[in-house]
Amino acid sequence: EHEDTSLLLQPLFEGENYGAAAADGTRCPSVSVSRNNPAKRDCLVVAVLCFGNLVNFIDWFIVPGILLDIQKYFGLSDGKTGLLQTVFTLCYMLAAPIFGYLGDRYNRKIILGAGIFFWSGVTLGSSFITESHYRIFVLSRGLVGIGSASYSTIAPTIIADLFEEGKRTTVLSIFYIFIPVGSGCGYMLAAGMAKSTGDWHWAFRVTPCMGGLALLLLILLVPHKIQRKTAAHRALSISGMIGRADEKPDVYRTAKTTWCQDVGSLVKNCSFVCSSLGLTAMAFVTGALGMWMPLFLYRAQVVQGLVPPCLQDSCNSSNSLIFGGITIGTGIVGIIAGAEAARRLRKINNKADPLICASSMFISALCLYIALMVAQTNILSTFIFIAFGELFLSVNWAVVTDILLYVVTPRRQSTAIALQILVSHLLGDAGSPYLIGVISNAIQARNTPSLQWSFRSMQYSFVTCAFVGVFGGGFFLLTSFYVEEDRKEAQR
Repeated sequence: EHEDTSLLLQPLFEGENYGAAAADGTRCPSVSVSRNNPAKRDCLVVAVLCFGNLVNFIDWFIVPGILLDIQKYFGLSDGKTGLLQTVFTLCYMLAAPIFGYLGDRYNRKIILGAGIFFWSGVTLGSSFITESHYRIFVLSRGLVGIGSASYSTIAPTIIADLFEEGKRTTVLSIFYIFIPVGSGCGYMLAAGMAKSTGDWHWAFRVTPCMGGLALLLLILLVPHKIQRKTAAHRALSISGMIGRADEKPDVYRTAKTTWCQDVGSLVKNCSFVCSSLGLTAMAFVTGALGMWMPLFLYRAQVVQGLVPPCLQDSCNSSNSLIFGGITIGTGIVGIIAGAEAARRLRKINNKADPLICASSMFISALCLYIALMVAQTNILSTFIFIAFGELFLSVNWAVVTDILLYVVTPRRQSTAIALQILVSHLLGDAGSPYLIGVISNAIQARNTPSLQWSFRSMQYSFVTCAFVGVFGGGFFLLTSFYVEEDRKEAQR
């Protein structure tokens, strides 16, 4: 009778076994591999999750890659253009807490698969929207954001349950490398498809195929069940000690606290709050840069006389290709450098992680400010300083997530990640693309319409990002005052 009950519960709740077949002794090939060779299973799971993350962020940055074409196609002002990414991010952040709640309590593989299927289908459908249906296009971007939220919220917690602290930082670094790689590929794919086909709509017809492949790999290679580490076990792994959890491995315990209790506990966690605000500043800057930088570079080149104004059906996409390449390169180098610096400096200073984040934010803000100031006179210097600005921003991605994972108790981690997503996007990149566009519109409205003021309006509005970056560095500095105490509390 107990076996029958467990079979009924398997589609919803996670235990230690790795598939529905495991309960009655039946073994499928993937389950057999995972049991006989856990290391190989874990590597396959991470590879699938990384590929899904790649597709996720390619979808996210298709629109910025062909922003000039979309703006011209729908006849949009800067403000309405920025609204596209704002709607996407708002839906993403509002959906994140829901998926965080579900991820802490139900089968994470099913949630991931449903999310991939949903956002891929909506992306494909959006490629057939005509110029008279701009609102439907905006709605489609919001729906894609909902699907993406399921992935970004839950996938990191699976990695956290598969690896101990030393390996976890490295694996998370690999996982988060695909944020800039996917972002850069999104720019390049969108620009490449628009250039090769002469129609930007085709950019939205490639990633659904990749999403289908990611879904297939998820079904075939990721175990149906991945055991969640208990609080005691995770605490031992964080401290670098070896020990046994206080639970039997074959007993699964659901979260005993309510969602409101989890949120109340997280709000009192100073390290979590301050690092989330620092991440919010990062999101503000990256959201604005990701949406507007190719267009800003294009306007700078027009003012310098390097390229003509866009009067054709298909606009010059070279800036998207170059910016995409910069995003990929600086993202890979920055994340690896950040993880390695954290690994080495933790041995000497327990506050190394937030101090690394603070330093990189200050340097990034300075580089971005210089890039904006030299854009009208020297486009090469602009590219160089943008690259350095993105490089130091990328240093923080894996480090910030690792801070969360060791200052928050395991049973609240999906909720913590969801709340961090909510806050960072609500106050960060949900509004920054739209805000930059609105400021640009306001500046243009006060001056005579010209190519010069079209560039300057974007330049002046972008200065906001440099100041926000400085505030982000300050929040990470505050995190360093609390991180040791909160880490010990999580271990208890």
